[in-house]
Amino acid sequence: MRKLGLKIVGVVVIVIILSQSSVAIAATKSELNNSNTVTEKKINEAKENLNEIQTEKSETLKQVEQLTGQISEYETQIRQLNEEIEGLNDKIEQEEENLKKAEEDYTKQEELLQARLVATYEAGETSYLDFILSSASITELISNYYLITEVATSDTELLEKIQEQKKEIETAKRNLENSKKELDNSKASKQQISSQLQTSKKEKDSQVLKLNQEEKQTQADLEQFEADKREIQAELRAIAQQEKENSNNGNNNTNNNHGNNTGGNTTGGNTNTAPSANGFVFPVSGLSKANIRNKNYPSYAGHTGVDVNINVSGKTIVAAKGGTVQRSKAYIKNGKYYSYGECIVINHGGGVATLYAHGSPGSRRVTVGQTVQQGQPIMTVGTTGNSSGEHLHFEVLINGNPVNPLPYLP
Repeated sequence: MRKLGLKIVGVVVIVIILSQSSVAIAATKSELNNSNTVTEKKINEAKENLNEIQTEKSETLKQVEQLTGQISEYETQIRQLNEEIEGLNDKIEQEEENLKKAEEDYTKQEELLQARLVATYEAGETSYLDFILSSASITELISNYYLITEVATSDTELLEKIQEQKKEIETAKRNLENSKKELDNSKASKQQISSQLQTSKKEKDSQVLKLNQEEKQTQADLEQFEADKREIQAELRAIAQQEKENSNNGNNNTNNNHGNNTGGNTTGGNTNTAPSANGFVFPVSGLSKANIRNKNYPSYAGHTGVDVNINVSGKTIVAAKGGTVQRSKAYIKNGKYYSYGECIVINHGGGVATLYAHGSPGSRRVTVGQTVQQGQPIMTVGTTGNSSGEHLHFEVLINGNPVNPLPYLP
């Protein structure tokens, strides 16, 4: 009996120990589950943070690119305002000279009129009549009458001339005043844009510091792209100025003939479109405006052209209008395409030029100085340089300044 009691006690003890172990195991399992949940939550938070960081970097780069475009746009506006200010200064200088000359002429004519009035007053009211009556013969009478008539006519013309000169002086003064107001407005605009430019530059510098190494390289490529753009624009402005001077000298540059050249399409250059009102054909054979990616211009700050969204290799780029090849260049540095990539610029004369960029490697078919006809194949569509996907970047420049290409295309 005693042994049985001991066995019962032993069983009870074992049950108690096992039950406590089960509780301990259950507690441990619950803790593990809780710990696992916390860990998963931390992992998810980390992933979210990582995505946010990557998104932030991407957005930062986009913001830097946007600021770079704004800076380029501000610099273009400042350059145009400088040219405007220079032109207004020249205009004011010319108007001041015209005003000075008009006032000098007016003073001389007024002095002459005063002298005539004094002479007439001193001679008395009967001087003309006395002069006629003193004639010795009918012939002399007629002659004296003719002289008096001429003097009277001359006096009348003198008065009219003086009145006209007064009007000219008043007009010259108004023009001068208006030109000075325009100059003040241009200077104020330049000051405002210069301030915006400095603000954008500071903001850009701040954002650039946040970029990683790869993004900084992308930004450096973008900076080079903007520099290349300015170089091309400056070159075209110089050409346009030279053409203007030649035209003013009566010696039109032969390139002006290209400005009116709608040329025949050559084999393989048929664009399947009739020229637009501006005499342009679509720059990619077989395509039309429906294939343009960005219908709004500019699609973003600093984007000075439109992109013909193709994404199919092998399409032929053609001259939108006849002209002379101004630039045919592959932008390559350290064995890598950058900027415009494979690029061609055609000067159509009269300050009008077109730019074609991102052609496929080695596909340029024309050289600098070569005359091309409208519709002539010049390159193949590609994605070289600062490009994402197969497309043509197309620009129209007037006197080196980029304008909206859409109205020029059929």
